[in-house]
Amino acid sequence: MSGPAPHGGADDRERELDRAILAALFGESPVGLYVYDLDLRLMRYNTAAAEMRGVPSEELIGRTLRDIVPGFDAAAIERVLEGVRDTGEPALEQEVKGRNLGDPTSERVMSFSVLRLHDAEGRPLGVVTSTIDVTDRARARARLDLIHAADARVGTTLDIARTARELAEVVVPELADSVAIDVLESVLKGEAPPAGAVDARLPLRRVALRAAPETREDEAGVYAVGEASAFAAPTPYGQALTDLRPRLISHLDQDSSWLAHDPARADVLRALGVHSLIVVPLAARGVVLGLVCFYRWSDRGPFEEDDLTLAVELCARTALCLDNARRYVREHTIADILQRSLLPSRLPAVTAVDTAHGYLPGEAGGEWFDVIPLSGARVALVVGDIEGRGVHAAVAMGRLRTAIRTLAVLDLTPHETLAYLDDLVLELAREQARPADTSEPPPTSATCLYAVYDPVSRRCALARAGHPPPLLLRPGGDTDVLDVPAGPVLGRGGPPFEGVEVDLPEGSVLALYTHGLLTGRPDGPDAALARLRRVLAPADRSLQDMCDTALSALGPAALGDEAVLLLARTRALQADRVASWTLPADPAIVATARTLAERQLRTWHLPDLAFSAELVVSELVTNAIRHAEGPITLRLIHEHTLICEVSDHSSTAPRLRHARATDEGGRGLFLVARTTQGWGTRYTAEGKTIWARLQSPD
Repeated sequence: MSGPAPHGGADDRERELDRAILAALFGESPVGLYVYDLDLRLMRYNTAAAEMRGVPSEELIGRTLRDIVPGFDAAAIERVLEGVRDTGEPALEQEVKGRNLGDPTSERVMSFSVLRLHDAEGRPLGVVTSTIDVTDRARARARLDLIHAADARVGTTLDIARTARELAEVVVPELADSVAIDVLESVLKGEAPPAGAVDARLPLRRVALRAAPETREDEAGVYAVGEASAFAAPTPYGQALTDLRPRLISHLDQDSSWLAHDPARADVLRALGVHSLIVVPLAARGVVLGLVCFYRWSDRGPFEEDDLTLAVELCARTALCLDNARRYVREHTIADILQRSLLPSRLPAVTAVDTAHGYLPGEAGGEWFDVIPLSGARVALVVGDIEGRGVHAAVAMGRLRTAIRTLAVLDLTPHETLAYLDDLVLELAREQARPADTSEPPPTSATCLYAVYDPVSRRCALARAGHPPPLLLRPGGDTDVLDVPAGPVLGRGGPPFEGVEVDLPEGSVLALYTHGLLTGRPDGPDAALARLRRVLAPADRSLQDMCDTALSALGPAALGDEAVLLLARTRALQADRVASWTLPADPAIVATARTLAERQLRTWHLPDLAFSAELVVSELVTNAIRHAEGPITLRLIHEHTLICEVSDHSSTAPRLRHARATDEGGRGLFLVARTTQGWGTRYTAEGKTIWARLQSPD
């Protein structure tokens, strides 16, 4: 039987185990080990540590860190070792970048941990560092960080040039020493490029160019931002556009034959010392948008396959953002064209007011204005704003503008007009379904301000639906915000609309505007309104000058909203331009009415209108006597046309008839319609007024 092993045998085995561990650590371990004394001079190192330097092993014992790791920041490493030596606190997984001696062009990342060594009594003997090469892991993490940065920083707006600049800011200098981004001209216009590959000879416009801080951008590219150029077909640029495949040129040979096909770029590449480049086509949803070129000329090493994969990923994400921006530009352009085509290109000349208007461009959509001539020399002033932006808002604006012009013909009061308009908006909202091809629902609400000014009475009736109240600039210099009841927004429902009437001295200026003129300002809408009141005064200047000054002072809104400003200076028809008579409802008075009209036309020197005016007066007075009770009123107004009006206390509207040949009557209004430029009926609180307009012959 064997007894227990002698005590000395266990000690031997422990020593053998220690020797085996040390042999493994210093001869076979992939982890680099360095042992330093208290003066931080190397006492021992293993095989892996020597191989990490990239050169055949040499005698390093007794040397300092500066001799051992010349390609790294030895001072920074030394500070870590000193801290562990002095405090005893270990330092774990410290990363440092540098280059080993075997390949000075390739950047390496090392992770090292430091521990303090002690003797049996706990006295410090030195420090030991374990080092591993984490270059691949660091590069993978850096690529992932770059992708995350691109996700967060690229495509923050729907602006093509800004999106391209954001990509350039992300990749320089992290991935490349410089980058140039060019897009097709059609993309900048919002047009859809042809599907598939494009002709490399098509011009592309540079939208972004960025170089490392030590290089000026004008030295980093042949073409500056904003310039257009084409790429030669035999070059990597042209080939990438033609077959939609990225190109990696790890080592650029300055004598490459393709450089002769693009001498201008070749000169810049040689001047910068570019040694590696990547060319990636920008493509999204099956269409080509442009080209991205990455360059390296620094000593950090050439592009590799992993860099190409990263560049392609970044460009693919950017291309989607650029295509979204292109689609937005296209829709914005269509909406802008549509909106401008639906707005009045020229305001009508009316007797009641002088007008001027201004427009601040922004996100095209639903802001509109109008000046509508009405009967009795009156005029309607309209400003409105559709909820939302884009094509749908522009279409809705066109509908509402058409509707309000139609309602204006009925000569309703402003608050009655808004009530009918509110019903229309509600009906449109019910019948419109959400389109499947857009993220924006159709507009379902709008604001509007509607004012009617009468130059005879010098009174203005106003009503508004959720719209800013107008400003009134009096001839004396005072500026007031008119107190017009707000009323609910069109299409939202709510209490009935209320109107007000105000007397306006001749020469007063009404300022009607949309929300975009006040909102989105850094100092708030109240300060913007106060500034608008200041810059519009005094009111005796040219209206267009007032309008231009106001828009210039307020400037574009920070939110990108468009804005409209409509100015109207009131006129008054002098007493000698209006003649009015109250007549009894007696058939015998018709002849008297004709005589009164004929005399007044002689006074106004309008003999050419005598026959037509006497016919109209006769028919309108006869119609009023036949169908109404009580006295009637005959009024003639002389502006640029002659207006005949007959008012009575009946609310029954006349109807145009087409009498048969055998009928004895029924031709009165038919004759009026054929003789005049227009006729109609407007209702008042006392009854109705039938009017007709006659144009003086040339």
